[in-house]
Amino acid sequence: MVKVKTFTTALKIFHTADELSKLDQEVSGFLAGAGVTRVMSVSDSATTDNTGATIGLLRVVAYET
Repeated sequence: MVKVKTFTTALKIFHTADELSKLDQEVSGFLAGAGVTRVMSVSDSATTDNTGATIGLLRVVAYET
């Protein structure tokens, strides 16, 4: 069965590498614990504020269990 899960993280200046690492760990932990048999797609999209500055990241994972 195909399922989709969305993960989010806020991005702060000078902390982006740590925040992306934590997001990677969160996604990996979910995949390991959810009995995922196949990842079909991973997509990242930035979110912005009203000035156009990047303030967050959405990661969408399509997978099968």
